[in-house]
Amino acid sequence: MIHHINFRVISHATEELSGVRKALDFFLTPCLSPKDNLSELVETVSGEGHFGNPITILTAELKKNSSCMKFSKFFQEHLTDGDRELLRSQMPERLDDDLNFYMRFSKQDAALGQLRLTESSDAIFVKVKIETYPKCWEKAGLIVEELFG
Repeated sequence: MIHHINFRVISHATEELSGVRKALDFFLTPCLSPKDNLSELVETVSGEGHFGNPITILTAELKKNSSCMKFSKFFQEHLTDGDRELLRSQMPERLDDDLNFYMRFSKQDAALGQLRLTESSDAIFVKVKIETYPKCWEKAGLIVEELFG
């Protein structure tokens, strides 16, 4: 099913880091068990943007099967019908040959507690690694449809 899920978001110098963290936490909090520590899950790296501006990159990875399945449930409960249909129609383009399924979500909407797909580069990037044995793109596509469609 799902091997792991990676999250990545960039906080620009013009943004409050706490607001960007709140947007990321919107995705992560429902996926954790009571014994998981949210602050230990998120890694923070300082960097430099394309024009030399300071940025902070926040990343997290869900590895436990239970956490990945909670993300799928969270996703099903919060995605709009319009975004679900868009995702279905774009599934072949979003699933690569390594069985990674890619999505982008609006940071601003996530900070407000809403799940919205976006094409913007100013987004929360989600990469879902699908596992099939043997490795098979068609089987992975069916799994993506079941979990996210």
